[in-house]
Amino acid sequence: MKRREFVVKSSLATAAVATSTSVLGNIHRFKGANDTVNIGIIGTGDRGSGLTPFINQIDKFNVIACCDTLPFRLENGLSKVEGKAKGYTDYRKLLDDPNIDAVLITTPFNTHSKIAMDALDAGKHIYCEKTMAKGYEGIQHLAGKVKASNKIFQTGHQYHSSRLYAHVVNMIKNGTIGKVTAFECQWNRNGNWRRPVPDPELERAINWRMYREFSGGLAAELSSHQIDFANWVTESTPDKVMGMGGIDYWKDGRETYDNIHLLYSYPNGVKATFTCLTSNAMDDYKIKVMGDKGTIILDYVKAWFYPEGRKNKEMGEVDGVSGATVKWDEGKGYPLNIDHEDPSKQALFDFRESIINNTEPISNITTGANAAICVQMGLDAMDNDEIVHWKTLSNV
Repeated sequence: MKRREFVVKSSLATAAVATSTSVLGNIHRFKGANDTVNIGIIGTGDRGSGLTPFINQIDKFNVIACCDTLPFRLENGLSKVEGKAKGYTDYRKLLDDPNIDAVLITTPFNTHSKIAMDALDAGKHIYCEKTMAKGYEGIQHLAGKVKASNKIFQTGHQYHSSRLYAHVVNMIKNGTIGKVTAFECQWNRNGNWRRPVPDPELERAINWRMYREFSGGLAAELSSHQIDFANWVTESTPDKVMGMGGIDYWKDGRETYDNIHLLYSYPNGVKATFTCLTSNAMDDYKIKVMGDKGTIILDYVKAWFYPEGRKNKEMGEVDGVSGATVKWDEGKGYPLNIDHEDPSKQALFDFRESIINNTEPISNITTGANAAICVQMGLDAMDNDEIVHWKTLSNV
């Protein structure tokens, strides 16, 4: 995608899943030096190191510390920082630094809740990568802690910050595709999903996604983004889920599934399917939102509108398709041309803006918790071969 001008907007459409009572009114305006936000990166693997260059590009947003338990990953993370940053192997020592205003948590899934709660105790704002927390207990404890605090908490479902995705959600809510009846979502790859291991003793530390102690597998690492989107569009959470998964292709000692197939049922009869394969990459990442007047298809950075009825309609005959071009993209529909930044960069920019302006993030504790509950429901459905109903948690 060509770089476009970074369009700054103060807000997006209201988050689809209603947020709970906010405590943000109690926050005092941020008083950093010249409104500069200093952030520490906890976890400098692929994701943490990959996000650091985006932070470098955002004005008055500085990485001043990095933490990782593995020295070579910490060194790599520090090498991505523009300017000086201090290195830590213990995140609690990083949290002790009074110069750090916020933290980015990009550690294994099972550690999110504990690290985030410790960060709240240390008075830090938090950007916590998806999926927000592992297990119902972890979700509930973290949600309660955030809602009792006066700190900004953003969940790393970055598509919630995408200006393209927000535009599509508004189109759907304005009736462009009519009554939504189904979502068909996939995130397919052809590869074993492993990272190289320099020492066999580091297998579980590096390939933590393969092991249930640390990971929710494909559902938590990939499908959670698309589940969050379905919740956003429907302004609801699913009533129940069924699904199947297996270790059917990669016989390499992994414990998490190498393929998953989940079916969620939402209120008003909307059904949503989520598929992840690691043995076939056909069509890669795709979301299809299907209504009685048309379909919207999304990939990472592009979208198309496909009206029901006569193909290749003149654009004047297609109602309410703001941003669509006249040219029909064969097999997909009308492309939607919306200027937008990389979703991860936009999400980080929005996080900084929330800190400075004391505004609740669009991808917040409630939307993050709802997506995490959905993920755990899906895991339970696959693991126990049962239909799992919505789990209501007291703090969500």
